Amino acid sequence: MGRVTTRRRVIRLRDGEPTGRPDTLVAEEPLEIRVNGKPLSVTMRTPVDDFDLAAGFLVSEGVISAASQLVSIRYCAGATADGQNTYNVLDATLANGVPGPDPSIERNFYTTSSCGLCGKASLDAVRTNAAYSIVDDPLRVTADVIVTLPETLRAAQKVFDRTGGLHAAGLFDADGNLLCLREDVGRHNAVDKVVGWAVRDGQLPLSGTILMVSGRASFELVQKATMAGIPMMTAVSAPSSLAVDLAVEMGLTLIGFLRGNSMNIYSGAHRLDLEPAPVG
Repeated sequence: MGRVTTRRRVIRLRDGEPTGRPDTLVAEEPLEIRVNGKPLSVTMRTPVDDFDLAAGFLVSEGVISAASQLVSIRYCAGATADGQNTYNVLDATLANGVPGPDPSIERNFYTTSSCGLCGKASLDAVRTNAAYSIVDDPLRVTADVIVTLPETLRAAQKVFDRTGGLHAAGLFDADGNLLCLREDVGRHNAVDKVVGWAVRDGQLPLSGTILMVSGRASFELVQKATMAGIPMMTAVSAPSSLAVDLAVEMGLTLIGFLRGNSMNIYSGAHRLDLEPAPVG
């Protein structure tokens, strides 16, 4: 796994008996994202799929919406005083004519792995104008497909199996086939990595797809889904009130508490083929 995981010695207590043993931990390191050489954000992440993370972050912020708008992403050489490359700084070069990030949303500060929106000055700054509308997306999915997504996602989490310390985001088609999975110590990073994979592969907008996340459905994750043109998002835990408000506003189907054969549908129920409720 390289830099994705690390080993540490721990004392394990079981039935009152302490024993020393090695433990596998997920790696967490800072990543500075620059655009055209100018620092934009520093986020804590699991050091894998960094180019996807950067590309997805730029989609989420409304900087790009297509692969043609991104010329290249590269690690910056000589990131330390002695010239060593830490692979913790990268620079994204935009195509000619593509405006750089709006100064009002620049995040030239530290962002934790648990929060994708820390430091946002106002809600208006977060409600980025989406390049794609999902209101009329014709996606239709059966409940039988939806309930298979958590197990499929969990089965594909290889690093989680070793560490138990990662969030995951998976992109599925209407038949429940897994198209892309990314893991990260930050749930917003995992989603950005999925979106970044899609934009670098020329697949935006992600019409007819379902985003599945391993944790709760927060406002920033709903925003990231809508910015990528994803019409449906599911989560194993609860959404926030603001997440539901945004989902309704943008026309996103939002499902929470997806566990076993049960789920809560908070918005966009028209995209699910549901059996009519019994009368009486």
